[in-house]
Amino acid sequence: MELNLTNLLRPETLDKFIGQKHIIGKNKPLYKLILKKDIPHLFFYGKPGTGKTTLAKIIAKMISSDFYYFNATSLKIEDLRKIFTRYKDSFIKPLIFIDEVHRLSKNQQEVLLPVMEEYQAIIIGASTENPFFSLTEGIRSRGFIYQFLPHNIDDLTELFTFALEILGDIIVDDDAKEYIIYSSNGDGRAMLNLLDFAQKVNKHISLDIVKELRIDSIGDGVSSAQTHYDLASALIKSIRGSDIDASLYYLARLIEAGQSVEYISRRLVISASEDIGNANPHALNLAVSTQTATSKIGWPESKIILSQCVVYLASSPKSNSSYKAINQALQDIKDGVILDIPEHIKDKATGYKNPHNFTNYQQQNYLTKDLKYYNSKNIGFEQTLNQWNKKIKGL
Repeated sequence: MELNLTNLLRPETLDKFIGQKHIIGKNKPLYKLILKKDIPHLFFYGKPGTGKTTLAKIIAKMISSDFYYFNATSLKIEDLRKIFTRYKDSFIKPLIFIDEVHRLSKNQQEVLLPVMEEYQAIIIGASTENPFFSLTEGIRSRGFIYQFLPHNIDDLTELFTFALEILGDIIVDDDAKEYIIYSSNGDGRAMLNLLDFAQKVNKHISLDIVKELRIDSIGDGVSSAQTHYDLASALIKSIRGSDIDASLYYLARLIEAGQSVEYISRRLVISASEDIGNANPHALNLAVSTQTATSKIGWPESKIILSQCVVYLASSPKSNSSYKAINQALQDIKDGVILDIPEHIKDKATGYKNPHNFTNYQQQNYLTKDLKYYNSKNIGFEQTLNQWNKKIKGL
């Protein structure tokens, strides 16, 4: 059977491994441990095609260990126990590689605990999601978690060059090469697959060929919870930072990833109040109108409405005075600041001076203790509100 390009280029030594220098650079602790053949239990997480499985296989080869591959979704405890029994009296420690490790059940993790504790086998897990919250404290305390970063352009270019050496007599147009590398979005496997199948179509690879094979760039999507929250966070923080172009970029990322219009519009409404507030109270009106309109229109036309709203929010003056004020008030209540309500403002009480019954502002106590929560930043429309408040009180 003919090997695909990914398998042909799979490195077997650390020196040929591309990327992840923050983990296995030559001066990094893990690199030194691998050379010493003293391997701790490891858990790798990161995007597909960043070398998680490859590094585990390199480690197994360098320490002359037998490599066993499992996927947590189909892992059977009895299969693990058979391996542990087989190597019980052996000098060789098997390397157990578990893909989708964040899906391990508590029962499966309990089986691994004594094996990890007694170091009967080397456990390496991999996942596209951070397994920290799915692994038990016992598992985490016996291993180390490392994040694999997407390949940067230099990494992919280096890998692309190696691939051309393997493929031999092919021609790749410059614009086709650029599309292959950039559209792979840090995924080395995806890049090699596109190159491999493109050269099977024609030994002269043009931009048209690769674009017909891969219509769109490989995006993060929102399949992982972390990516979902990271993109949403980036959008809101870009709006807060008044960066219109960055805000539009992250909006596009969420749209392209298939995020629901309801989720995006809801976040914009929150941003309008939390980050802009009364510096521009019309921002909340527009955000709510956006939420209403997009709920009735849906995709793809809602992208226009969302874009208009994002540009408006990013362009607006920012103030979180109201946001900070209510948070402080809630915190005081949680801390036990529970005041008696003044008698004259209780329901059906006497002595209350209704402002509507007087020409001028009437001073009266609304609290039994002086409290200060709202500190206006005097930004945008807040200046007008401050002036109104001062005029009301005759200041």
